[in-house]
Amino acid sequence: MSVPARLTLVTLGVADVARATSFYAALGWRRSSASNDDVSFFQLGGLALSIFGRQALADDATVSSQDEGFSAISLAINLESEAEVDRVAHEWVSCGGTLIKQPQRVFWGGYSGYVKDLDGHLWELAHNPSFLLLPDGSMQLPS
Repeated sequence: MSVPARLTLVTLGVADVARATSFYAALGWRRSSASNDDVSFFQLGGLALSIFGRQALADDATVSSQDEGFSAISLAINLESEAEVDRVAHEWVSCGGTLIKQPQRVFWGGYSGYVKDLDGHLWELAHNPSFLLLPDGSMQLPS
């Protein structure tokens, strides 16, 4: 298979971004400069954590925030280019996954789409030109 075996970003859908950000900061986790009032990012070793509004996350993935099809979390594979996002989305579907949101340019300046695995877990496939991907596939947030 040619889908990269990596996890780069875990996004938690929360009721209150500021409150959740304060909680993680209280743990000693340092908020990235890529953060803003709507989303907070924390570097977790080679993985990044994103705190995003529950409804905003559901809206971005074009799913309901209330039914069992949405668990207030998405897993992400960040990729090197828009073409790679398209290729991986196609590969995902060819392996039996479901395309939820066609990859497209998005409000935050990148390119992304959403797929579900066989158990309904939501994955974002994304190219974010603001986040550095290292040769080992891990992602480095701006400090």
